[in-house]
Amino acid sequence: MTQPALVRTIGRWTLTGLVLNGVLGSAIYGLPSIVGGRLGSAAPLAWLLAAVLIGVIIACFAEVASRFSGAGGPYLYAHATFGRFAGVQTGWMAYLARLTASAANASLFVTYLGEFWPGSAARGVGLAILALLVGGLAIVNYRGVKQGAGVSTTFATIKLVSLLIFVALGLAWVAGRGPVPAAPPMDGLEPWLASLLALVFAYGGFEAALMPLAEAKNPQRDAPVALFVGLLAVTLVYTLGQTVVTLTLSDPVESARPLAASARVFLGGPGAAFMALCAMLSTFGYLAGAMVNVPRLTFAMAEQRDLPRQFAAVHPAFRTPHVSIVFYAALVWVLAASGSFLQNLTLSAVSRLVTYGLICAALPVLRRRDGTPGAPSAAAFTLPGGQVFAALGLLGMVLVATQVSAREAIIMAVVVSLATLHWLRVRTED
Repeated sequence: MTQPALVRTIGRWTLTGLVLNGVLGSAIYGLPSIVGGRLGSAAPLAWLLAAVLIGVIIACFAEVASRFSGAGGPYLYAHATFGRFAGVQTGWMAYLARLTASAANASLFVTYLGEFWPGSAARGVGLAILALLVGGLAIVNYRGVKQGAGVSTTFATIKLVSLLIFVALGLAWVAGRGPVPAAPPMDGLEPWLASLLALVFAYGGFEAALMPLAEAKNPQRDAPVALFVGLLAVTLVYTLGQTVVTLTLSDPVESARPLAASARVFLGGPGAAFMALCAMLSTFGYLAGAMVNVPRLTFAMAEQRDLPRQFAAVHPAFRTPHVSIVFYAALVWVLAASGSFLQNLTLSAVSRLVTYGLICAALPVLRRRDGTPGAPSAAAFTLPGGQVFAALGLLGMVLVATQVSAREAIIMAVVVSLATLHWLRVRTED
């Protein structure tokens, strides 16, 4: 029987919603305390610097993505540019990044739920909440990409509006009462580099929205627009959000829920509850977007025969990669149940460095191959000064990688080794 095909139902603004949901998640609700503790009054500047760094990466992704219309995102691009070995390595790294990021968001959802229900911190209760959270989203996406993408777009809008409300009320309070004293940044370059590593996580995730492009209506033209609009919106919200925390909390590192603590200052208990609710909606929206995006990576890898063919199965009635969806949901639950927010966050950021570096390197290679037999389509978006952007992106990833700890380096070495064994296995099966 003929394999059922995926359907192209994702439009430009739905794709933009997937970008926003891929980026806006747990970071803005958890990182302001960490970055503020390291950099004090200069913390908002770190978010702007990170936006510039990730903007270089996004610009490279925009051109590379505009050449493709299939599923898989970074895996597909690396596979087409550098061959199967690079594709398999990128697939493993991209999946690890998305898996750990989703687990970090799921963990933070339970953390913020503690604002309303202290009993949610109990081990058994937390596991049950995670199961309901991840399992419910898996069921929605199992039954159709249109429903899953619709949930993602709705929550992307909610989280963006709620954060803008927080920023507006916080800045109004500061204008009337004045800012609280803020500590100066720690001495040296290391606090800045350590913060940038964490902020790669904060601004990362945009690449996940490129994974379901086989279900986008006009992927080659819509992907660059969605990436740049998403970057502008997120930079505004992130920088202003950190600014409000810095101006309202003298010691943000003392709170695991910095936005809620900040809102408590200028709105009292109801403000803290509002931001806790916003954090839960934000992390839920992030997970909703991830449940659309990430299963398309294992689907694409199975299509290229880099994973068992079962992962490429399409449900005959719902036209979704149902096996990949169930597999991903189960792994997110396991990882969220066994790891902390910060552990999953850092591992997610580190694993992205390889993926981002490879796609920056792919830009000049694909340009040189234009017009040759077997080359991908011509770029629908050409990045001015693309060669310079690619070089700067690679340099930035190398610089941030200097902050990787020994533990994280060992984990990454294990992942690379497993991916290499995987590549050797699939190569011998051809």
